Amino acid sequence: MRRLPAVVLLLVLGIVSLPLTAYFADGERSENWIVPVQLVAMAIVGALVGALLPLAGPGASTIRRIGIGVLAGVTMAVVGIGVFWLLLNGIRGA
Repeated sequence: MRRLPAVVLLLVLGIVSLPLTAYFADGERSENWIVPVQLVAMAIVGALVGALLPLAGPGASTIRRIGIGVLAGVTMAVVGIGVFWLLLNGIRGA
C-alpha cells in the first residue's frame, strides 16, 4: 500500500511524458527521437522517484531503489506509449 502513490505518480508521468516530449521534439529532423527521449526522461524520473519514495521496499540499498525506479519509470513510459497507440488506432487498428 505504501508503493501505490509512487506507482500512480509514475503512471501519470508515463502517460503525460509522450505528448510533452512530442511537443518539444516534433520537428522535421527530430521526430524520430520522440520515443527514445521519452524513455530516457522516464528512466531519470523513475530513478528520482525510486530514490525518494518507497518503491523497492524497506531496507533496500540506494542502488536497488534507483534500479527499481528506473525499471518502473521505463515500464510506465511503455504503458504510456500503449495508451496513446490505443487512443490513436483503437482496439482493432493495426
